[in-house]
Parts: sequence; C-alpha cells; structure tokens
Amino acid sequence: MSNSADSPGTGSTPERARRFRPVRILTAAVFALAGLIFFTSFNTAKGTNIRTDTSLLKLSDLIQERSRENGGLDETNGTLRKEIEALAERDDGSTKAEDDKLAALEKRAGTQKLTGESLTVTLNDAPPDATAKLPGYPEPQPDYLVIHQQDLQAVVNALWQGGAKGIKVMDQRLISTSAVRCVGNTLILQGRVYSPPYKITAVGDPGKLQKALAASPAIQNYMVYVNVYGLGWKVEENGPVTLPGYSGTVDLHYAKPVEE
Repeated sequence: MSNSADSPGTGSTPERARRFRPVRILTAAVFALAGLIFFTSFNTAKGTNIRTDTSLLKLSDLIQERSRENGGLDETNGTLRKEIEALAERDDGSTKAEDDKLAALEKRAGTQKLTGESLTVTLNDAPPDATAKLPGYPEPQPDYLVIHQQDLQAVVNALWQGGAKGIKVMDQRLISTSAVRCVGNTLILQGRVYSPPYKITAVGDPGKLQKALAASPAIQNYMVYVNVYGLGWKVEENGPVTLPGYSGTVDLHYAKPVEE
C-alpha cells in the first residue's frame, strides 16, 4: 500500500512543475513589461509628474503673458505714432486739400478716434448647469453653452451692415484687416486674449443698428440658444461715446511660397 500511495505523489511532482512552468514564465514577462513601462514613463516625465496639468497651465500663463506684452506694445506704438504725426504736421510741404484728404482716409481706416451715438452688444456664455427652458428641445451639449467665433462675427457683420461708422470689440478698434477669432472659450483679437463676456460697441445710428441686428439670420439663430439655453445677450444704447483709434501695425501679413 505504501508503494501505491507514494507513486501518485512521486509522479505528480514533475507533472506539477510542467504545469506551472508556463505560469512562472508569464509572471516574469509581466514584471519585465511593467519595468519597461516604468522606465519609459520616467524618461518621458524626466522626473516630473506627468499626471498633472502643469504643462497646460504653463501654456495658459504664457498666452496671458504674451497678451499683456502685446497690449503694452500697442500702447507704445500708439504713442510713437502720435509723435510722428505731430512732427509730420509741422511742415511736410503738403497743401490743405492734401491734408484734408489724408485726414479723411485716416478716419475711414480707423486709426483716429471716433465720437458719436453708439450701441453696445454684450455676449456671454450660458451657466454651466443650464437646461432646456422650452419643451421639444434636447438637453444642451457643452458646445451649446459657449460663445463661438461665428456669433461674434455675426454681430460685427450686422453692425457694419447697419451703417456703423466704427466698431470696437472689447477695448480694441476694428480695422479692415482685423480678424475676430476664437480658440476654445477665449477670443484672440490682434494679438490679445479675452474671456467672456464680450462687448462690441458701434458708433452709428442706434435705430438702424438695432434693425440690422434683428434682421440678421445668424443672430436670429443665436437668439434660439438665448431663449432655450440661456446664452447671454444684451443690447444697450449708450449715447455719445468715443472709440479709440487703432494703434497696432497696419502692415499686411501674408503667406509666401517657399523658395527652392
């Protein structure tokens, strides 16, 4: 009996070794792979925490810093332009007719201050917890609750069509080469970065400006989101205001072909 009892035990030892050898090999492979991943992550992070948003915060800080620098440069440029104009007006050899023509061109170009009756449109994001206020509309997607580039552009276009003599977006005067662009939920205008609420001020006949806003199909579509999801919309007549003259560069920047 002892021999028969020992036989299964003796015979099972090599069998178990054969059975568990692949498991041991797999375990070793897993640990090796884990070590490789750890080493790769360490090299990528270079000792920093790659799970944080530090890099994104640094990029945001850099954008804000560049925006402030551009604002300072605009002010410096405006001051230098005034000094140059004052020197040119001393005795440039031009006739009064030529001076008047130049002044009219500068006024239309938006480089001089402009005073007149005005209208201000304010756009703002909806509350982040907004829900559909009217039946039959779906619950909002995040995209429904923020101001987009086309919304700002629709207001600017409508004001021009309403006979605006000059337009200011936030604190900057628009000229023919100005581009209203949004990146995420921020506005980038002439090298400066702005967050909502966005204010657009136009000098012109307030009644005509109001009618142009109401007649714009793009703004009519925007008003649906105002009424359903709570996007911000305010129109105010401000009386006489003075728009600043554009103080940035007026040089055109365009792409050039690569010379081979």
